[in-house]
Amino acid sequence: NGVEALATGGNSYRFAEERTLWGQFPKSEPRPARLLDQVEWAVRARHYSPRTAESYVYWTKRFVLFHQKRHPREMGRHEIEGFLNALAERRISASSHSQALSALVFLYECVLEQPFEWLQQLARPKRAQRLPTVLTADQVRAVLLRMSGRERMMARLIYGTGMRIMECLTLRVKDFQWANGAIHIHAGKGAKDRMVPLPKSLVPDLRQLIVRVGQKHASDQLSGYGFAPMPDALGIKYPGASRSLGWQFVFASSLRRFNPQLNRWERWHMAASSLQRAFRVAADGVPGLPHASIHTLRHCFATHLLQSGTDLRTIQSLLGHSNVETTMIYTHVGKLDDSLTSPLDRLAL
Repeated sequence: NGVEALATGGNSYRFAEERTLWGQFPKSEPRPARLLDQVEWAVRARHYSPRTAESYVYWTKRFVLFHQKRHPREMGRHEIEGFLNALAERRISASSHSQALSALVFLYECVLEQPFEWLQQLARPKRAQRLPTVLTADQVRAVLLRMSGRERMMARLIYGTGMRIMECLTLRVKDFQWANGAIHIHAGKGAKDRMVPLPKSLVPDLRQLIVRVGQKHASDQLSGYGFAPMPDALGIKYPGASRSLGWQFVFASSLRRFNPQLNRWERWHMAASSLQRAFRVAADGVPGLPHASIHTLRHCFATHLLQSGTDLRTIQSLLGHSNVETTMIYTHVGKLDDSLTSPLDRLAL
């Protein structure tokens, strides 16, 4: 119908949100012919995240276009260093520069199978150690009160659990463990699972939301739909599971998207842009607020827990950090010790 035709032609979802990467290439074509498809294929074979595939394909394309569409097999150290130097001259961020270098290392080692030892040894720009923006509890309350609908629910959930944006958007009905008062986050950053506490104040609203999800899902099933995209190859291994209520996204999109591999329409999750836009509008309406994004709520979660006496190891586990040093950044933000006095204030001037 017209709605679903619009869904296939639209561009509201980013690469990582709209494509079932691991099932894209048919078994009859183990290695694609096009270079960019080969990069994506190699990422899939190593079970890297779709976002990694997106960035590696992007930087490979930028590299090829920079050298007037010459094939990377025809290029070497001179061309690679020329490209990286051009990026440095444009003063792109250190993280983007490092990402571009990682993409080229992957291209030559894993795709073209032409590893260069000197490429691994190229210096990566040092990232600036900046403190994250953190709002006070009153500022968080003021922003949340200006939000509404599902966006307000998601913002409250992120602040109440510390989960990342995509972890929130991709929650399934089965991830809520009501009896245990917990939420099971699957395949977070680094493909790691973890448990976070379910805020008690959200339970009534979340239960009502899931009832509405169930009603919408039942309506989809009656219309011959009701499929949700499945991770990895579970959609092929368990074809009936994707129609169960447990696998439906809690924050589902209003549009269905077509899966050509399985020849069916599937209901994905909401786009991140909707949540980001709603938070930005709400934050702009709060006077005196520092620049903040929806991800700021994750920083607020960690900082406010630390200030209330929660130990660092617990916060590390809740945030899903591999290294406690990453979590320690929150010991440097927030309110200073009240007993701290500036030496200037001790002078009689």
